[in-house]
Amino acid sequence: MSKEDQIKNFDPNGLGIKSNLFGLPFNIKTSELIIIPVPWEVTVSYRDGTALGPKAILEASMQVDLNFKGIHEAWKLGISMLPFPEDIYQENKNLRRLALQHIASLETATTTDNSNKLIPSKINEACENLNVYVRNTALKHMSEGKMIGLLGGDHSIPIGFIRALSERHDRFGILQLDAHADLRKAYEGFTYSHASIMFNALKLPSVQRLIQVGIRDYCEEEVAVMTRAMGRIVTFFDEDIKTQLYSGKPWEGVCQDIIKVLPDNIYISFDIDALDPKLCPNTGTPVAGGFEFHQITFLIKQIVLSGKRIIGFDLNEVAPGSTDWDANVGARMLYQLCNWMAVSQGRLKAG
Repeated sequence: MSKEDQIKNFDPNGLGIKSNLFGLPFNIKTSELIIIPVPWEVTVSYRDGTALGPKAILEASMQVDLNFKGIHEAWKLGISMLPFPEDIYQENKNLRRLALQHIASLETATTTDNSNKLIPSKINEACENLNVYVRNTALKHMSEGKMIGLLGGDHSIPIGFIRALSERHDRFGILQLDAHADLRKAYEGFTYSHASIMFNALKLPSVQRLIQVGIRDYCEEEVAVMTRAMGRIVTFFDEDIKTQLYSGKPWEGVCQDIIKVLPDNIYISFDIDALDPKLCPNTGTPVAGGFEFHQITFLIKQIVLSGKRIIGFDLNEVAPGSTDWDANVGARMLYQLCNWMAVSQGRLKAG
């Protein structure tokens, strides 16, 4: 069925299509935006659960109403998620058990045997294989003219996608929405730790600047990385933002400060723990503080309306927990990211 027929035969006010992202009628061929699910949480250092984020968000997305304030008939864009990669999920489960064994030995300061000493190397190799998979998958669909979003999983997953974007864009910036700085080098011995994603991203010459927003949990090592970057990293700490807001500065003014330091082309890396933990209580490493949902959607909208172009995004660290609340919030944030990226690339019109 052609995309025109899919649109004509679909009622956006009625029941959605079961097992399709947001209940939309589109498939991979007729969608302009493809979501790559990556069920991976091997290196998480606190709580498990984010590997099931893509499945939970897919299920919760059926409850998202499709009307989008400020973008007329946004649902007609066409958004689809690739099939859930069960083989990657199973490998993740097996490696996670090894990672927990290694982390436990570090936390108890016990002497590890030779098999434990080999665990980081084995996991680093598997993570690099995952990076290659993500890179190749992203490049394949980008070569077909698709926009790409990545759905995790933990925050280690985007590096393959960022590498793919580096092959297509000479210069771009990363907007990191996060509670954590993620600038540790090989945290706990894992080169591709979720706590090292931005340290690894900065190794790519195409990454012109890293703009961090909402950071409120970080170590001395990470502050040293920020300092040595000499302007390549610009960090808007949560505490500083709140001080400005409590002193009377409007959120719009804070957003404009952020926009001023963003390059024209930006990649959004969104760790859900950038939000107030009441919106993501089951995320892997929750931190008190953070943003309200509409503070972030306002920021993204203002970025797009300023003329910046979103070249890709990831949404990660959503863990389902015992309820569907985290996935419910995650699904709605995913819909925002998809539609505003499309506006920024001229595939949807705001107004």
